[in-house]
Amino acid sequence: MPHRADRPGPARLPHLRVVVTVTVTTEASSDGGRPLSVTKPGVYDMAPEVYHADPCPAESLSSSLVRRLLATCPERFRYELDTGMHKRTPEMDLGSAAHKLVLGSGPELVKVEADTYRTKKAQQKRDQAYAEGAIPLKSADYDVVEAMAEKLREHDLASVLLGGAGKAEQALFWKDGPSGVWRRALLDFLPDVEPGSRMYLADYKTAKSASRESISKQMFELGYHLQGAWYVDAVKALGLAEDIRFYLVVQEKTAPYLVSVVEVKPLALDAGRHENRKAIDLYTKCRRENHWPPYIEGLEQVGLPSWAEARFLAEVTGS
Repeated sequence: MPHRADRPGPARLPHLRVVVTVTVTTEASSDGGRPLSVTKPGVYDMAPEVYHADPCPAESLSSSLVRRLLATCPERFRYELDTGMHKRTPEMDLGSAAHKLVLGSGPELVKVEADTYRTKKAQQKRDQAYAEGAIPLKSADYDVVEAMAEKLREHDLASVLLGGAGKAEQALFWKDGPSGVWRRALLDFLPDVEPGSRMYLADYKTAKSASRESISKQMFELGYHLQGAWYVDAVKALGLAEDIRFYLVVQEKTAPYLVSVVEVKPLALDAGRHENRKAIDLYTKCRRENHWPPYIEGLEQVGLPSWAEARFLAEVTGS
């Protein structure tokens, strides 16, 4: 486990087994010359909106997309991917804003001096912020994320895992060996490590509860173990490290904004890696056959949930 006294020294990424490339296209960039496209596997320092627009030479998969494919059916997945369906919610904005203040990287925050968005003036300022790629926050929400960031900075372990020697919000791109599919990951923080040293990789999450039980439940329901395996595999695929530990830094969204740091167990990461492979294989098959099936093709029988059937049978048989 890293401590303040033994944080990695100055950047040493160029001395690792692969050369990490950052390619800047000749196309004009509105983000200070940061790359707008990906030409080869590597670590790229690019704006989040460029990453999410999928700058790969061919369509790529992220952890979020893989988890969405597993949570729905291929036809809906394809539809959402093609139409760019993405609903913003206040909860998502709050989480993104907390990331910005904690990591020091990401979209700009715009404070909307209002308690609600009921007035036309508040709505206009909110919509303008969205149009400019920023995150609008009502006054109270802005104060909350500032308090959250301050609380997290006071947490010794969390501040080391999400700070120190390294860089926030780094985009990793690589090609999947078995399928040839492009894969990508946007890490909250990529630490610098000595060649052959252990890497402590962490992801920041906001939640209603930072209790052990809640984190375990959220991990299963939201696929954090899939995300962890995806990130670990990204780091390994690019030769950045072989010995990697993956952590979740979980912070509550209500005062006193408690912080918990947990290491995701290897078995959970193995389970996540198994699910990731299932999703990649399904995606590859659908793309190869150009067939994205719905939930049910043809006719199927549907009965009660297994627990309801068991209760019914127990009642009628007296067992």
